[in-house]
Amino acid sequence: MSKTSELLAKVSIFHGLDETALERLGAKLKPMKVTKDRVIVGQDDPGDALFIIQKGRVKVVLYGDSGREVILSILRAGDFFGEMSLLDGEPRSANCIAIEKTDLLMLSREDFVKHLYEFPTTASNILAEMSMRLRRADEVIGNLALLDVYGRVARKLIELAKSDGEDTDEGIVIKERPTQQDLASMIGTSRETVSRVLSEFQRRGFLSMQGKKILLSHGFAEQDLENSH
Repeated sequence: MSKTSELLAKVSIFHGLDETALERLGAKLKPMKVTKDRVIVGQDDPGDALFIIQKGRVKVVLYGDSGREVILSILRAGDFFGEMSLLDGEPRSANCIAIEKTDLLMLSREDFVKHLYEFPTTASNILAEMSMRLRRADEVIGNLALLDVYGRVARKLIELAKSDGEDTDEGIVIKERPTQQDLASMIGTSRETVSRVLSEFQRRGFLSMQGKKILLSHGFAEQDLENSH
């Protein structure tokens, strides 16, 4: 199996495809390299392709009237984006920007539609993925409405630990922690507030900073942080 097929096999919407189908799909993909901070997809752009991340990270963001950035999600190798516009024909709903040098694979609308007709399993997988993303969005909205800023920071750190953390004897290490500004943009607050909350969590022994890493205590996820301040 080629490296491209191995990557596709790990992409959630292509689960269930056999090696032949993966190879055929891989042959239709076009490689694309982007530099840090490059806008890959702009909000309101026409949707003409699906993108799969080979290497690097991409943030999905919206901008308010004042220019304030709201980060909806951060995508990594094996994640995909751009499928919504291909399904409903509407313009792009958000901006997708490379956080670092990123390698992508691009699938055109025409090839994507042909694939769906030939392999309905992918369409079913897309519905499942979109349902999961809607549930996450509902959770984010609920957190914004119900949790104070301490609770929101805690929930985001716990989420990152579950998705990207490495369990060690000392605690759970988040290797690629977001900047304080990115963390603020994820939870709807200011960088200064995030800095204050992280300092308080360090003081209480919930976490420690280790260069670009964060070490969370094993009991962090069990802490009642909604009213911890």
